Amino acid sequence: MTTRPCTFPQIASRPYNWPFDGQFSPNDTALIIIDMQIDFCGQDGWCAQCQGDPMPMAAVIEPTRRLLEAMRAAGFWVVHTREGHREDLSDLAENKRWRSARFNAEIGTLGPCGRMLTRGAPGWEIVPELTPLEGEPVVDKPGKGSFYATDLEHILRTRGIRNLIFAGVTTDCCVHTTMRDANDRGFECMLIEDCCAATLPHNHASIMSFTQMGHGIFGTVAHSDALIAAIS
Repeated sequence: MTTRPCTFPQIASRPYNWPFDGQFSPNDTALIIIDMQIDFCGQDGWCAQCQGDPMPMAAVIEPTRRLLEAMRAAGFWVVHTREGHREDLSDLAENKRWRSARFNAEIGTLGPCGRMLTRGAPGWEIVPELTPLEGEPVVDKPGKGSFYATDLEHILRTRGIRNLIFAGVTTDCCVHTTMRDANDRGFECMLIEDCCAATLPHNHASIMSFTQMGHGIFGTVAHSDALIAAIS
């Protein structure tokens, strides 16, 4: 006898309950955790070398860990992403290199956590609290959006995923770029407000508002407590 996958009710989110068409399940929904790397969250990472404040990013490690454990326990698929460039920097655009150099944190040069934003360096690794488990894909990306120059869409389609839940950093750059790209590809998206962060808190707040405009033009916003309660 075959068993049907457990389905869960809509999540209380803004500006509408998610997903738009009713229930969701581990068969059609995935959690995507964006770029929770030492280079962004660590006090000696690339973000700190750019004179950015890594503390807001570090602060969401614990709520993201709680969400991750709850979703794993409920049987949901999890995808992690990492931003970083090839060791030979052949995938690093000159204007991106130039911008990073202006902040005295040129990508590919040595920092306290090894070569900054470079694959294989200590700073490029995901923080230990959120280490991917065997079977959880890790998508390595050279840009802000997780669909650009990666196989993310292919692995989601192959798995039958149509709903995406987003956490990670930074809210105003890599997270929302990925969410907007996912929305254009027809995925139903929800952003977890206490599991993502930006270096500037007002940028994070703006994205929370921006996401909800036009009756949820990019998706919805929810707190992790609402999601954890629903799937537990």
